[in-house]
Amino acid sequence: MSNNYRARFDGVFGGKAPVLGMVHMLALPGAPGFSGKLNDVIDRAVQDATTLAEGGVDALLVENFHDYPFYPMTTEPETVAAAAVVAREVARHTDVPLGINILRNSWKASLGIAAAVDAQFIRLNILTDAAVTDQGIINSEAYAVARYKKAIDGEHILTLADLLTKHAMPLVDRPVPVIAGDMLKRGGADAIILAGHDSSEPASIERVNQIKDAIEDAPIVLGSGMTAEHAANYGAVADGAVFGWGSKKDHDMDLPVSGELTREFVQLWRSGKEQQKAA
Repeated sequence: MSNNYRARFDGVFGGKAPVLGMVHMLALPGAPGFSGKLNDVIDRAVQDATTLAEGGVDALLVENFHDYPFYPMTTEPETVAAAAVVAREVARHTDVPLGINILRNSWKASLGIAAAVDAQFIRLNILTDAAVTDQGIINSEAYAVARYKKAIDGEHILTLADLLTKHAMPLVDRPVPVIAGDMLKRGGADAIILAGHDSSEPASIERVNQIKDAIEDAPIVLGSGMTAEHAANYGAVADGAVFGWGSKKDHDMDLPVSGELTREFVQLWRSGKEQQKAA
């Protein structure tokens, strides 16, 4: 596994500090909230993806956000197949890099879909270590992720991995810079995602700087709580941001993405990057 993290990251995102717009799929087949109409799921996903792309995001991340309560590992064929269909339609209607995240920690489904729809990256909530989550204890399967990538000729697909994932606590405490180093050097992560305790809360700027000081070439992506209020300050220190919480009016995750909120965030995020360059 290559340790040239920055080159791989820049190769996918064109050297930018990308805003990754979240496409929160409505509940899929197999989930308690599924409406029975897959076309409605497709239509909303394409609508949100188009709004995000037109609002200036640099990439899209398709996620089964509404499939709660989540399996620790989603393998149900009806859900995985439907997610692939939706992701393919998103890819057909947009022209930015695409990522996949099948919750809660469904690396095999995410990689399989990514390979099928020619997506460029996945998000994985728990790559190394073990976490106590609302789905129970989830253990690292980094060894299996790397081997599955090799088996499906998917080593070009980036793994953006959460460090101390949200809605969870580590099973045991280890020094955070050590965890980050293990994720990148031993676990196969291509970039680190830092989130707060839940979707509404960003990671602290101090935590971002802690990881950057320890591993200078590690791409750091903010993974939660991103709103226009935070955009410029975080844009000045981080290498990317997942934009989902701030994309919906009143943070109502059942609503469609707002084009106005997207444009505002992207503009402020880029102003933060300009401040960073000027410093």
